[in-house]
Amino acid sequence: MLALSRKAGESVVINNDIEVTILEVKGDQIKIGIEAPKSVPIYRKEIFSQIKEENENAASDASVLEKIKGL
Repeated sequence: MLALSRKAGESVVINNDIEVTILEVKGDQIKIGIEAPKSVPIYRKEIFSQIKEENENAASDASVLEKIKGL
């Protein structure tokens, strides 16, 4: 993991087309802004984990797989 120090108003650029800007720092909370192409999905980690778990559960359900094969 790369760890960087940034102040409010400063940014980092990822892969030439994603910019993460520190908008505000209040105590132990940091507000960030993310500029990225619309084709790049951006999720909070807890939401991403839920989506991943639900997809894994659906993929492991044999009855769902049989229904998909029947389409």
